[in-house]
Order: sequence, then structure tokens, then C-alpha cells
Amino acid sequence: MIGALLLMAAQIADPGLAASAAIAQPAAPPSIADTDVREFAAIAGRKVVGRPVGGPVATADKLLILARDDKGFPDIAGSFGLPSRQSLPPPPRGTLAIIRLHQRSETIVPGPTTDDLAFVAANRIPLFVIGEWARPAPMWEVAWVDDAVRFRTIGEVGEIGPWRE
Repeated sequence: MIGALLLMAAQIADPGLAASAAIAQPAAPPSIADTDVREFAAIAGRKVVGRPVGGPVATADKLLILARDDKGFPDIAGSFGLPSRQSLPPPPRGTLAIIRLHQRSETIVPGPTTDDLAFVAANRIPLFVIGEWARPAPMWEVAWVDDAVRFRTIGEVGEIGPWRE
């Protein structure tokens, strides 16, 4: 908010200065994951399926935070466990997407939970949900598409399903 106010004040004082300041601002991550991020999420996320979660919460969901490395390639910037019924916290700055591995399905029809959908609605950042309860592990991409939260399946071989609400 303060940054936006300073940018507006600079624009009033010197439009040329404000334009260069706007260019220097980092771009927000896309609301739908780029192809390389989606492919990386499918490979890296499914490699983690079945690995135990260390720590005091035995039924924790695993979270992988995706960002770009210094060469511009997708990379895992961080990972941690989160109690399965806890909502996701806001993502750290620079996050491209998050992978959440659910230990078991909490929905009648397997797919993203209401917490997963609410996270994307609040943060407008892609979320990949992987179910550890089945093999091969099912995967969904949840994104902000056409002013609404939608999700689609990501198949084992990379095939992508249609967007659903």
C-alpha cells in the first residue's frame, strides 16, 4: 500500500520517474503456471509421494514452494510439513507456485479441498495438489482463471484435463 502511494506521488511529481520506478517493480507471478513450472511440479511433486514427513505431526501434508533459480529454471525454494486440516499461509515473496501433497482425501470426490481453493482465491498463485492416497498419485492444478478459481487434472504422462469449477 505504501509503495503504491509513493509511486502515485512520484507520478504526479515526475511522470518519467514514475514510469522507470514501475518498470523496476518485480512482476507478480502469473495466476496460471507456466509450462515449465507445471512440468517441474509434476516431476518434483510425484518424487516426494510416499516419503515420510518428519516432525511431531504424523499426518502432515507436505508443501513444496517453487521459485526460479539464478538461471531462471524452476526450483524447490523450500519445503515443510503442515497439519492436514490447516489452511495454507500466504506464500513468501518470489513464489511461483506451491505443491501440496495431501496424505488422504478429505473430499467425497477426490480433488482439491475447499482450503486449497480458498488459498488460490486469496493469493492468485498456482497451487498443485497431489493425492498420496493412491498410486499413481493423482494431481490437480488449481489456478485463478477468468476471475474465478478453477482446477484441472494433470495426468501421469503430462496430459492436461479441462478447467472445472
